[in-house]
Amino acid sequence: MHKRYAIKITGAHDVSSFISKLVSNGTKISSLSIQNGAAHFQTDRKGLQSIRQLRRSYRVKVSVRQVGLEKGFKGIFSSYRFLIACLIPFLASFFLWTVNVESDMPEVAERIEKKLEKSSIVPLKPLALIPDEGEIRRELMLDDPALSWVRFRRVGTTLTVIPMLSPQSDENVEEDGPPADLVARTGGVITRFELKKGERVGHVHQTVKKGDVLATGVLEQGGKTAVVGADGAVFADYWIEYSFSLPKTIDFHMQGEEVMQFSFHWPWQKNKADEQDASPWSFIRSERHVEEKSGQFELVEGMEETVLIPMLKNKLLSESFSKAIVRDEKILHVSFDNDKVNGTILFLINDNIAVKRPISQGD
Repeated sequence: MHKRYAIKITGAHDVSSFISKLVSNGTKISSLSIQNGAAHFQTDRKGLQSIRQLRRSYRVKVSVRQVGLEKGFKGIFSSYRFLIACLIPFLASFFLWTVNVESDMPEVAERIEKKLEKSSIVPLKPLALIPDEGEIRRELMLDDPALSWVRFRRVGTTLTVIPMLSPQSDENVEEDGPPADLVARTGGVITRFELKKGERVGHVHQTVKKGDVLATGVLEQGGKTAVVGADGAVFADYWIEYSFSLPKTIDFHMQGEEVMQFSFHWPWQKNKADEQDASPWSFIRSERHVEEKSGQFELVEGMEETVLIPMLKNKLLSESFSKAIVRDEKILHVSFDNDKVNGTILFLINDNIAVKRPISQGD
């Protein structure tokens, strides 16, 4: 790209002779005009050199101005350097630059950071290759049972992970009491033992009834008896009958599509809320959010397997213990009335059925 110069010639009695000399020397002249005895034209760098060499011979005054400087920032914005300066942060905005874990417990933050590194969620990873937040949350919660939920906050090229711990279970904060055996609170088929103290009485795949001893806290060895108490969990499969009554029209709220929004701003235009998560490449700001959808749908016949059972299963698990799982289900009956859906479903549950029963030691 050749630079152009605007030339103004004054002080000569015969401006045309000076112009003719420049033309004879091969000087490039364009946009020539003569006003009030002054010649105005444009030339290139080589022509500017010729003008400077001849101006003393012809006793002229030369005023030089580079064409384009009057445009101010427009000249800067059209330069390739500015385009490169904008291109670099624009490309950088498609990569993850910072991964933070917010937790009051350092050991939890360290576990989450290691899990994120194992899943390749690390700085300089393209944003397009980062898994969906639901998938990340599922992997973290499966790997760490102490988590009840995982929140995410993404501002620009910074991802912040906020783990939320489950509240302490009453089973882990039991007060000291008298030694006890573990007995079945309901009948079922034993699937596994997780004892902390005591000795098994039953065995895996054994069918037990309510009140049967599962583990004893009385140990006998070499003719000696020691009462230590039993503690822990015994998991078993058992059927539970679940009756329900639901309105036919149900309101629902669900997550919609993830939306990515980009906005351009100057680095010095920062809000206080952005200072903590601002990245060095902050020309482009990106925000991701998931739209929430709400509406209504009507329960009709044929939705038993696809809608009704999954909905009731989630409701049952939310009302049960945290480690319970549903292995199978059977529909006993379902009826659709004008505004209600009533029925009963059998769920095969696997859960801890052990409860403590104090050991009688006499008076």
